[in-house]
Amino acid sequence: MKLTALLTGFAIAGMVTTINIPLQGNNPLLAPAYAQASTSNLTVQQKIDTITKNKGQKGSGDQLRKFFLGDLEPIGIQPGGAGMVVNLYNKANNVTFSYCSTFDVVVAVKKGKVTQFPANEVK
Repeated sequence: MKLTALLTGFAIAGMVTTINIPLQGNNPLLAPAYAQASTSNLTVQQKIDTITKNKGQKGSGDQLRKFFLGDLEPIGIQPGGAGMVVNLYNKANNVTFSYCSTFDVVVAVKKGKVTQFPANEVK
């Protein structure tokens, strides 16, 4: 009887663990707000506007990588944010993003190729 109870306990624990992982991974309520919006139907300008609206907020660095993965070229580094920021240029859309890796946030966005942003924009 004791062996049956022990095996039953292991079986139940295994089922709960197996069932719980997919529920947590697919629960949209657990995802950050910026990740919940579908990005596949956004235009490039809407993506740029979204990053501009969210600059300085936690998660804007994730948005930048999600929207423009592989399309960003580092063109400058300057003091700002929490130490230094890197200016990333998107050639396809002629937009420069200033990114602070310490806090994983975009701190400035400007049309054109900008190697140095004004100091008050990247603070």
